[in-house]
Amino acid sequence: MIPLIPDLTIIWEWIAFAIRWTHVITAIAWIGSSFYFIALDLGLQKAPGLPKGAHGEEWQVHGGGFYHIQKYLVAPERMPEHLTWFKWESYSTWLSGAALLMVTYWAGANLYLIDPAKMDLATWQAIAISAGSLAVGWLIYDTLCKSKLGETPTILMLLLFVALVIMGWGYNQVFTGRAALLHLGAFTATIMTANVFLVIMPNQRIVVADLKAGRAPDPKYGKIAKLRSTHNNYLTLPVIFLMLSNHYPLAFASQYNWLIAALIFLMGVTIRHFFNTLHARGGYQWWTWAVTTILFVAIMWLSAMGLNQDTYEEAEARALTPIETKFADAEGFDQVADIIVGRCSMCHAREPVFEGIHHAPKGVFLETRADIARLAREVYVQSGLTDAMPPANITSMEPDERRQVIRWFRQIGGTALAGI
Repeated sequence: MIPLIPDLTIIWEWIAFAIRWTHVITAIAWIGSSFYFIALDLGLQKAPGLPKGAHGEEWQVHGGGFYHIQKYLVAPERMPEHLTWFKWESYSTWLSGAALLMVTYWAGANLYLIDPAKMDLATWQAIAISAGSLAVGWLIYDTLCKSKLGETPTILMLLLFVALVIMGWGYNQVFTGRAALLHLGAFTATIMTANVFLVIMPNQRIVVADLKAGRAPDPKYGKIAKLRSTHNNYLTLPVIFLMLSNHYPLAFASQYNWLIAALIFLMGVTIRHFFNTLHARGGYQWWTWAVTTILFVAIMWLSAMGLNQDTYEEAEARALTPIETKFADAEGFDQVADIIVGRCSMCHAREPVFEGIHHAPKGVFLETRADIARLAREVYVQSGLTDAMPPANITSMEPDERRQVIRWFRQIGGTALAGI
């Protein structure tokens, strides 16, 4: 019988989905506008007859019409009547990402965030480290930019790279591999959005205020904003990789995941250098793709060398958390465990036996009672409420078996967010 009101787990899943959808949409808007303006800025051309103060112009064609764009390096002589600000793309991406972090990793800390084998944290401690590291990271970065190092952009970028590598290593000492890479992405994205909110936009407002007051704007504000925008440009592609990494255990379930992330940051630099040079009409820098390929091969090698997972015996002997114990003791668990092992463990095992599967999809293991109790909510959603698993029902899971999963889970999870 279908309940008139969905249980809390269903509601929570849809909330998470809605936030993730919002995050992807806003990220597309932010990255798209960022890439567009970087390409536009690099492609500006000097031309005779430009207005006073204009740095360059660009002609573009799109949507059945032509666009004539001129850039003023500091500001025009007077304030235009209509001015479009590009800021909410960045703000919305960070806010939706923060909400997704809270819904997935904070609310699901015992499952996704905390790894007792690395550091046995209480939920509040893990959340405090998660939130605090993002704020501290921005403060360190901002201090470096405001120091004399701001006059030497190359050295500053190298120090930023070193800081990101250290943070990646540090996150991996505290959190699960999945959470470590995700937090490194959030750490980087926080720097990028804070650049917009705390530096670029305030500087633009100072310039606008000067124009309205009839004062000549100080060029230093544009120079400062340009430095931060350049950092954002080179950090964008690694952040996208880190956002996606939680779907690929070869990236996050490796003891070298922090080193993989470091190489991804270098790949972001080589790829963006190619396109930045191209947009600046500097020709094709094909050597960047050779370097990118070498880095990618190194990443694949590291992922194969450093897979980090417990053994079957270690998983079976692992002590259950209180919520896991409730599921393991619930009526029908033995039958459900037999169903899941029989229908799912040929792929979701530490050593998969299904042809063509070499690593458990998404790093999910379902071969011990402890595994199944730990992933009760995922089993319920993927194999009970829906027929997402097994894929194409390749192991012929019966409808009655799915109903058994639903009945078992709802004893514990029907009125609470199980595992959260």
